[in-house]
Amino acid sequence: MGGPKSLDPKDLVVGAVLQCVEAATLGMPFEVWKTRMGRFRNESTIESFRNLMNQGISTFWKGLGPKLVESATKGSILLFSKEAIYNSCTGVGVGNTLSGFIAGAGGGICQVTVMSPCTFVVTAMVTSEKGNTAMNSIKETFNKKGIKGFYAGGSAIAFRQASNWASRQGLTEFSRNLLKGPDGQLSKKQEILAGIMGGAMACWNHPFEVARIEMQARAHHGQEQQSLMGVLRAVHQEYGIQGLFKGVFPRVCLGIWQTLFMVTAAKIVKEQMNKEKANKSH
Repeated sequence: MGGPKSLDPKDLVVGAVLQCVEAATLGMPFEVWKTRMGRFRNESTIESFRNLMNQGISTFWKGLGPKLVESATKGSILLFSKEAIYNSCTGVGVGNTLSGFIAGAGGGICQVTVMSPCTFVVTAMVTSEKGNTAMNSIKETFNKKGIKGFYAGGSAIAFRQASNWASRQGLTEFSRNLLKGPDGQLSKKQEILAGIMGGAMACWNHPFEVARIEMQARAHHGQEQQSLMGVLRAVHQEYGIQGLFKGVFPRVCLGIWQTLFMVTAAKIVKEQMNKEKANKSH
């Protein structure tokens, strides 16, 4: 059992790049689709997709500017913090799966400081009238409520992010252990499969995401605010249990996509960087 590994500042850069690429490709369309379904719960999965398409393909990248700012910062924070926690846990003898759950939860909570304002702007744009811009949403919110206005739904985001990355990292590590061969190694295909399994299974916490969308949309539209539990109760009473899982299909797609970038790709990139570093030292 060795001590914790030293921190690598390169994790900040790798995390930012991976998260930005994830968002700019399929991440943003899944986010927009999921957000619309979480707010307009009377729409089916196909109806929601069709309504977005009717506004033009660019609608799926609505709010990309603030999303990329969020992605760069939260990606850096996530990868650096979860790698630091993961290395500390494994360094003192904690198993890979448990270390993954602990590191993911810690990294997810660290993200909330930058995520809440950015997700607020994206939610405001997706649930507002056509033509609303990011700057209009920012100015309107700041003029009405100041900085704290951007942190509506912060409790839901904290619960979501902690459970998100605890599950994604932990369940991916669990899947890796299941897929490992006799030699204890994984092929690239097995790494990808483990990421898909971890990302999909991690969507059990979707009710927190529905609550987050509702809390932020209500805040943007000047409606009375409710607590996290109050929102969950209200949604359940009006729509039943299925209301708490509205938008889960695009969320599963997004969860898999993000896990492949921030867990699987991050691990592959780190291993390659360490290999190159070792070769240079010889």
